[in-house]
Amino acid sequence: MHPSTYKNYRVAPSEAVCVARRGREESSAPQAPQTASSGSEEQPLLPPPGPDPSWPSPPPCPMAALTDLSFMYRWFKNCNLVRNLSDKYVFITGCDSGFGNQLAKQLVDRGMRVLAACLTEEGAQKLRQDTSYRLQTILLDVTKSESVQEAAQWVRDQVGEQGLWALVNNAGVGLPSGPNEWLTKKDFVKVINVNLVGLIDVTLHMLPMVKKARGRVVNMSSSGGRIAVIGGGYCVSKFGVEAFSDSIRRELYYFGVKVSIIEPGNYRTSILGQQNMKLHLQKLWDRLPQETRDSYGEEYFQIYSDNLSNMMMLAEPRIRDVVNSMEHAVVSRSPRIRYNPGLDAKLLYLPLAKLPTPVTDFILSRYLPRPADSV
Repeated sequence: MHPSTYKNYRVAPSEAVCVARRGREESSAPQAPQTASSGSEEQPLLPPPGPDPSWPSPPPCPMAALTDLSFMYRWFKNCNLVRNLSDKYVFITGCDSGFGNQLAKQLVDRGMRVLAACLTEEGAQKLRQDTSYRLQTILLDVTKSESVQEAAQWVRDQVGEQGLWALVNNAGVGLPSGPNEWLTKKDFVKVINVNLVGLIDVTLHMLPMVKKARGRVVNMSSSGGRIAVIGGGYCVSKFGVEAFSDSIRRELYYFGVKVSIIEPGNYRTSILGQQNMKLHLQKLWDRLPQETRDSYGEEYFQIYSDNLSNMMMLAEPRIRDVVNSMEHAVVSRSPRIRYNPGLDAKLLYLPLAKLPTPVTDFILSRYLPRPADSV
């Protein structure tokens, strides 16, 4: 039988191969064509519609099934939200701008009661104007213990016996940063006091209220907490945030408290301050002893400044993915331990952190210029 007789039937690709092969074998055989009479005309015998039962069925695809199950499981966890969100309190630090500011607005839109801590009165006033009565603000400097104690007492008066559902430690700074030898102890302390010591101080004061609500703690870390890509106190502080978060997560497990860590990639926020990155590095360069400047060389300074400025310019301006991760950690019944918003976090920083150290060192060293006194 010639394979052209199958042209009016739709078959699976694997079946079509068998049909063509069978057709070639039959056409090469020396036999007369089979026909059926219908009146005075002869018509070819057509096979019944559908695949031949004798042909093997295509094997099932286990990977597709696993992918579907994984997607459904993740979708269920993302949609499995905490009940009675409108009755729960959330305390967020660093709400003047950036991640904390946007998170406060989104949680208010969900109907939650948000207690927003701002560094400046201007930032607090602007946030109150942009939201509703469900948001209240307080001024907080996380580097000052007196300010932290006052904020803790204020939160205690607001939440009462029901406790604090979520603490979001978002406040942070990124500068001064640069080559470690260009910095001083004061530069390191300035960043670490905000990003790590202040975070610890706030957490210790709020934990009794979080335990009472069997709530959760959400700490803002960074991809720089998994791999040190720049000198200064920033990555040092974020590595500390990772260690502190891991330790309290294990300790608070038996109290029903969950701890999540946010590790975003390179996003453009006010954490780097208002000044130009090249201007910041120029100030560090100008205060260096002449001996240190000679050992690095002017070319090193120019290339390093250009590379860091370009990296900041390429930072993702849309922060919604980060804020959505923070929101999920607050409202989901099954928050993740770690969130990694950003393609650079998933495809660059995390893989680099898991490679053997000599390989990671080699890759990152390609980014740094060669000093004048290099060997």
